Amino acid sequence: MGSYKLSTSLEGHEDDVRVVAFPHPKLVLSASRDATVRVWKPVSSSPSGFDGTISSHGHAFINSLSYISPTTEFPEGLIISGGKDTIIEVRQPSRAPDDNAEALLLGHSNNVCCLDVDPSGKLIVSGGWDGQARVWGVGKWECDGLLEGHEGSVWAVLAWSQELIITGSADKLIRMFHPSGKLIRTVRGNTDVVRALCRLPANYPSGAQFASAGNDGLVRLWTLQGRQVGQLAGHESFIYSLASLPTGEIVSSGEDRTVRIWKNDQCIQTITHPAISVWSVAVCAENGDIASGSSDRIVRVFSRDQERQAEKDILNKFEESVQSSAIPQQQVGDINKEQLPGPEFLQQKSGTKEGQVVMIKEHNGAITAHQWSTAANTWVNVGTVVDAVGSSGRKREHQGKEYDYVFDVDIEDGKPPLKLPYNLSQDPYEAATKFIQDNELPITYLEQVAAFITSNTQGAAIGATEQQEVSPDAWGTENRYRPGEGNVPTASTPPKRPSVLPQKTYLSIKQANLKTIQKKIEDLNKELIANNEKDISLNPTDISSLQALVAILEKPPSAGTRSSVTVTHGIELVVRLITLWPPAQRLPGLDLLRLLAAATPVTATYRNSSGDGILQILECSGIFEDKEKSNNIMLAVRTFVNLFETEEGRTLTMDEFDKIHGLAKTSASLTTNRNLQIALTTLLLNYSVQLTQKPGHPSNFEDRAIELLDTLTTTIRTASDSEAIFRALVAAGTLLGLGDDVKLAAKEVLSLGAAVKSAETKLNEPRIKSIGSEIRELLGT
Repeated sequence: MGSYKLSTSLEGHEDDVRVVAFPHPKLVLSASRDATVRVWKPVSSSPSGFDGTISSHGHAFINSLSYISPTTEFPEGLIISGGKDTIIEVRQPSRAPDDNAEALLLGHSNNVCCLDVDPSGKLIVSGGWDGQARVWGVGKWECDGLLEGHEGSVWAVLAWSQELIITGSADKLIRMFHPSGKLIRTVRGNTDVVRALCRLPANYPSGAQFASAGNDGLVRLWTLQGRQVGQLAGHESFIYSLASLPTGEIVSSGEDRTVRIWKNDQCIQTITHPAISVWSVAVCAENGDIASGSSDRIVRVFSRDQERQAEKDILNKFEESVQSSAIPQQQVGDINKEQLPGPEFLQQKSGTKEGQVVMIKEHNGAITAHQWSTAANTWVNVGTVVDAVGSSGRKREHQGKEYDYVFDVDIEDGKPPLKLPYNLSQDPYEAATKFIQDNELPITYLEQVAAFITSNTQGAAIGATEQQEVSPDAWGTENRYRPGEGNVPTASTPPKRPSVLPQKTYLSIKQANLKTIQKKIEDLNKELIANNEKDISLNPTDISSLQALVAILEKPPSAGTRSSVTVTHGIELVVRLITLWPPAQRLPGLDLLRLLAAATPVTATYRNSSGDGILQILECSGIFEDKEKSNNIMLAVRTFVNLFETEEGRTLTMDEFDKIHGLAKTSASLTTNRNLQIALTTLLLNYSVQLTQKPGHPSNFEDRAIELLDTLTTTIRTASDSEAIFRALVAAGTLLGLGDDVKLAAKEVLSLGAAVKSAETKLNEPRIKSIGSEIRELLGT
């Protein structure tokens, strides 16, 4: 039996491909952190090619996906997807994204991270971060069973039959349930988080009936009686996904960038990807082809059939992209460079098993990784180990090749910038030399260009490019192992890297899908009406006002439309949503409010019939007191952040500093919600910019600066998210420009220097160290 080789690459997603499905040869499905589900259908058979269309476009990450085979009622089958917004959507493949779904399944209170359909096609099973699995009846579209008992997120579900559901969880346990919710059996033996489950064929050699995998890097084989009958070792990090082939072989993928094929107890093929993570694998039961989804935003299809394999030049390009990929140091652990073998090892020694990896110290000092291929009987270069990866495994294309960075470099005024491509696996001087030769520049530029490459691949200053929302997800947080995450820096000239401090511009968080927000409000409103809560539901006139408001917000800003009666009525409507609707249903209303805060000064000047402004309304709504609904708090804090976009909003934030700072500080303290941490530090950063702008800062600006520094110092010490810590450091460093009294308080009273040092130790990121150096210089330490 031949080896798998690349058949085709399906490109179109704008963020990590988190999950794939491969129902039959003419249909591949994928879902992504870009909040879309895509349907891929073949446009040619040799070589294999697919065309992709968007089936669903939401507002939050989509993390789970499954498929119901065609029926008389649904001859195309049905796509089931779920994610951060907690809603499971059921949709026909040919429907447009704006068309109504067949059903929306509501019940989970946190991210829906896994889905499966039983063989009969009558049951859908979902699992989520709320620690629950739910069983839904196809056609009834209601929750028929609640599977409880796990003490952590349910990362994997396997709908074995109409009588048996298997779940895997972050609590390291596998549980077996009857769909009614009755616990049948608890299976122990996993040493870490269980992330994947898959059914095995009836004739599997060891008698195993299903497999599990997770953070311990092992594939474990189980019987339905809960007895472990084998395990497969070879992955070097987390395993995220499992599938079984028609031949009885097992396919797995994980954080070590590989898809692995297992036969009996041996790994027989390893397919390394030019990415950081391979999140998902799926198998086409009809022809045995494999689809993978990874962090480089690409869906790839692999085949054993030579007729469906890609042309040789495409295969070579794929191999080159793997060889040129950068492997984060933290992915391979500590390396003693002095004890590594040289390139001669590759000629003198053979590997002992498929997928074995060795590190080689090249003659130029670089550390390269090489993987043993049993089929080819040779070592294959799979990348270069680097201290950090700037683009989370995502590449930029230049002249048909992919690079970690492609910089714009202005050499001469009035002429277009030159493109400077660079991979982290390259030597900066080699890349600089090639750039000079390709563009016929003076060799005297060499040192300058090499220094430019070195300095600009060590992190980017926030606000230096168009401000992007930290996450397209306004509905939750995501906790996962993701090495090398960071933004790709850009630059236009090759001087040395500029200082980050002080921050001079306000930041905002405005990215959103307004149509999705509108649809969520309308869907939740239907629920209220169905539950006989018509006293707080929206009437047809209200819905028309909502639609008119969304239409205005979708247009480019203009003074006339953004201060119109429609906007005022829209704000009044939003106030009803965030004060009268149940806390669990306030998210879309709060999302509209934070967009209105940035879009119109009317938000800052609004008063209700009692004379209360938007700040008082938020304070009295109870949002900041309900710590269980941290996403509500996060969106309220984002509203404060966006008030800095208008002059009226900045006046309000200045006048109400004590209240806004107090609410945000109290409600966000010690939170583990990543987006809330970032919202808080962005608010503090905006206040630091406001205080340092003259004229206009209040007479007690030094007192306010010290209050902010106190909060920032605590945040720097306690926050877990690197972006939040970075913003807190920028805010603190900006405030140090207010004078010696502020510096003295930061140094002697608040121990800012010690907090900075702890952040550098905790994160060990170049951008953190860089901003830390600037702060120490300002403190004189």
